[in-house]
Amino acid sequence: MLKIVTFGDKLLTQKSELITDITKETINLINEMFDTMYYNNGIGLAAVQVGQLINLFVVDVPDHGKYVMINPKIADKSLEKQIYEEGCLSIPGIGNEVERPANILVEFTDEKGKNKKIEASGLLSTCIQHEYDHLEGILFVDRLNPEDKLKKISEYRKMHIV
Repeated sequence: MLKIVTFGDKLLTQKSELITDITKETINLINEMFDTMYYNNGIGLAAVQVGQLINLFVVDVPDHGKYVMINPKIADKSLEKQIYEEGCLSIPGIGNEVERPANILVEFTDEKGKNKKIEASGLLSTCIQHEYDHLEGILFVDRLNPEDKLKKISEYRKMHIV
């Protein structure tokens, strides 16, 4: 299992770098990321969450599909919004409702180097946007109003910092 970077680590606030070449190491990282995500009961995991500041994340949303997204770009998003309760493997034990666009069009490269695009809705859309935010150095708590953000950070610190 890979070690998950947790809240407070500056790495989580940095923008990830583009991947220019899919190597054997990249494929190994992808496999280890899926293993780590499943072990921790997650549905998405960005490379930065395991200490790699590169534009890569994996998602596996039940009934929606399993994806490897390298250098993803959200090309379009709906004006319609949806709200889901979000959590994060980098902020264990903390969750909150987050409003995001209901539908997105995402373009990405898969692990075989093929360019793809998918339209996502529902939980898959939310999951992709959550992981995409990680690549931009944004955590789901950053999407909350200032009062709720402070409350969630305080809850996290009480749970995890002695």
